[in-house]
Amino acid sequence: MIGVLGILLSLGLLMYLAYRGFNVLLVAPLLALLAALVGGETRLLAVLSQIYMKSLGGFVAGYFALFGLGAILGRLMADSGSASAIAKWIVGRLGPKQSILAIVLACAVLTYGGVSVLVVIFAAYPVAVAIFRNSNTPKRFIPAAVMLGGATFTLSGIPGTPSIQNAMPIAFFGTDAFAAPGVGSIGGLVMFVFGAWWLSHRARKAAAAGEGYGHHPLDTQDASPTASEPSLLVAVLPLVMVLVMNVAMTWWIIPAMDLAYLKEPKFGGVGVNDVRGLWALVAALGLANLTAIALHFSRWQDLKGSLNQGTFSAMLPIFNTASEIAYGAVIASLAAFATVQAALGSLTSNVLVSEAIAVNIMAGITGSAAGGLGLALGMMGKTYLAAATAAGISPELLHRVAAIACGGLDSLPHNGAVITMLGICRLTHREAYFDMFMVSVAGPLLALMVVLVLGSTFGAF
Repeated sequence: MIGVLGILLSLGLLMYLAYRGFNVLLVAPLLALLAALVGGETRLLAVLSQIYMKSLGGFVAGYFALFGLGAILGRLMADSGSASAIAKWIVGRLGPKQSILAIVLACAVLTYGGVSVLVVIFAAYPVAVAIFRNSNTPKRFIPAAVMLGGATFTLSGIPGTPSIQNAMPIAFFGTDAFAAPGVGSIGGLVMFVFGAWWLSHRARKAAAAGEGYGHHPLDTQDASPTASEPSLLVAVLPLVMVLVMNVAMTWWIIPAMDLAYLKEPKFGGVGVNDVRGLWALVAALGLANLTAIALHFSRWQDLKGSLNQGTFSAMLPIFNTASEIAYGAVIASLAAFATVQAALGSLTSNVLVSEAIAVNIMAGITGSAAGGLGLALGMMGKTYLAAATAAGISPELLHRVAAIACGGLDSLPHNGAVITMLGICRLTHREAYFDMFMVSVAGPLLALMVVLVLGSTFGAF
């Protein structure tokens, strides 16, 4: 029992310290060792070096290319003016009266094309300020609009997205980025429709009350980029490459390759399904980066700087996520975890619901979709797969439920993207968080319930 209390104490402190702004790189290993010590494990150096560090290193080794290429693509899209060009084109077609929907769709295009949500926040904000100011739409809706388009349905619901949230289940379930496309698309549609309806309703209510953009003096970061922007075709082509190459690698190119050599010990003794999903995403993002560089070759003022900044911007996210996953590996190694595992499993006999609850709880505790997903699957992924196999449930459905579930409670007030978005907008939680909560927590939870009902009734499709 004292071991379980140690785990709960450790998890509680992880959530509290994350909320207070302590970096997970510092607190995760310390709290992992605390849980081990309280649980009676005194070989702390072995826990640190043989469990925590090995797990952290394994995640970085497995996903560094995906994080790095995605971050570089985002930087190239922003520095070339492509992100701004896409956003402005969508705004121009929908008109100023649809300013909220325009920003949502612009952010969705960018994130589905492989651009990191944090990069999308920086790229879309100046455009959103200009559009919202011109249409006299309250500025307090900007964070929610960006979060809806950049951090909900395009990250976890729509199949094929190159997000880390959609990539991580691949390693646990042997699936690919297009797992359960029908179920995922319906879940994504629920998120989008609910979020768009909510923000439209709130905007009409604000207009009826006579509320406008508000008194928000312009700052240098509010101004739209002054550099020339490429045409829409040139701007969007790298993003198209991500989708096309992802499909081609997943369904045609990799299956046609002779990969028998993967069974050799030096390549890990793995099968095609163990690498297909990740390889497809890496190849797609790599080609997209090369395309972006070539298309804007005569326009780059500091290509080396863009590549370096993109690479550096991937470091903190990947190590934060890896630290949380390594923390989960330590917790899963403790004798007391069997009790926690049994408790989570006893909540329901439905493996899909059990998985959804566990992933959501971990995402809420860490304030991170990827971190929570890694924790939950690191601790119980094999258990879920075994239970699903015994129950005749498709691994593809496990993949999609996990991906959508991690995007629910992750966006609580201590979430890094929430804090970053509010900081960029120079708005407070009191001013803007309620609408962010509705579109990035309530909407995804509603979508998750729909997906669970569909998956439990009809299976994967």
